[in-house]
Amino acid sequence: MEIIIIKEPIKRKELAEMAKKQFGDIIKAVVDVKKEIMAIGPELHSDGEVFLEEKENSKREYIWGINLYPEQEDLIEFDSVINLKPSLGNRSRDVEDPEIKEKIYKIVNNLII
Repeated sequence: MEIIIIKEPIKRKELAEMAKKQFGDIIKAVVDVKKEIMAIGPELHSDGEVFLEEKENSKREYIWGINLYPEQEDLIEFDSVINLKPSLGNRSRDVEDPEIKEKIYKIVNNLII
């Protein structure tokens, strides 16, 4: 599946169709919390990170990896190796800063309807 940059809202149903083509019930995504955009569909979160850096001039410190489960009530899972950012105080695959986490929720909820 190709990586797609999402800047305008898409329907959750569309996202579910994309997920079926990739891993079944899950699709990987990376979110740029500064530009409030996301890239969906990379095989690895790191591929999405590089894609946003190259296509949108995103900076690593603003890019966070998530997994999306479009057919589940809890859409977002915070689990990605790219979230390991010790220099920024994030020492796990989760997003530890509650403000960043809340920003990701807001962006995803604005872009997936």
